[in-house]
Amino acid sequence: MSQFNPDIIQIGISACLLGEKVRYDGGHKASQYCMQELSQVFSYVPVCPEMAIGLSTPRPTIRLVQEESGVRLLASDKSFDVTDAMQAFSEERVAALDYLSGYIVCAKSPSCGMERVRVYDGRTGYSSKSGIGLYTANLQRVYPYLPVEEDGRLHDLVLKENFITRVFANHAWKTLKHEGITRQSLVAFHTRYKFLLLAHHQAHYRELGRYVANFSDDIEQDAQQYYQLFMQALMHPATRKNHTNVLQHIQGFFSDRLTAKQKQELTDSIAKYNQGLLPLLVPITLIRHYLNEFDEEYIAQQVYLNPHPQALKLHYGY
Repeated sequence: MSQFNPDIIQIGISACLLGEKVRYDGGHKASQYCMQELSQVFSYVPVCPEMAIGLSTPRPTIRLVQEESGVRLLASDKSFDVTDAMQAFSEERVAALDYLSGYIVCAKSPSCGMERVRVYDGRTGYSSKSGIGLYTANLQRVYPYLPVEEDGRLHDLVLKENFITRVFANHAWKTLKHEGITRQSLVAFHTRYKFLLLAHHQAHYRELGRYVANFSDDIEQDAQQYYQLFMQALMHPATRKNHTNVLQHIQGFFSDRLTAKQKQELTDSIAKYNQGLLPLLVPITLIRHYLNEFDEEYIAQQVYLNPHPQALKLHYGY
């Protein structure tokens, strides 16, 4: 991770999403959300695999084609085949991206699409939405726990929040690794992420707790196993039920210091959130307010209360 900078969250992105005119028709697919909102907190590393292998713009369209020899990346009229060139570029470029904390790819692209990319039958010409872009397939093979998301799916509130939460968590892990992991620092990391993990996947939360309670003699192996399960846990979007459970747990830390009115106010806000009548922001804001009144270090350090910058307004919508 020679290019990793703990002070900057760097994520990869398909260059067309930043308004670069690199598409087959000489256009772009500028994402206003990526350019205006996420650019406030992320530093982008743009990549256009198709331009990188020498294709011009404008250019003939390319597509994934299922041939007897496997899936190939061909011009739509089969006038040229760039499979090997794309494969070689992808392997080389991806190998140098270990410092990234996340990646946003262009949907449907035969080079960058993450899922449901059209694959054409080389004999019949029929297609099915069953493919992955060749570049992104390499990216996910080399970094299976890297948060990767498509631009279109960022319009979904739950998927968007899950992706951004994972990017920040992945960056925090890379920072820990950059500083040098010790048993003590790993325990401290886990302690800060306990409630966030509980909101995402209760079984993985419990298993991760067993990891940090039973270290082996090989801290590097322990850390790698922890990281894999940690990121797997966060891949599961937090549910309203799990959020409610976490909020009630946190409330328990304040119960003996709240007035009857304060306790009822927090209880009601959690109940209304659970019923879908209030956004998650309301009970979390109350808890943050009480943290300013009471000294509760264990709760104050929980990433769950601030998994991403408030400016992104991710807790407003649900």
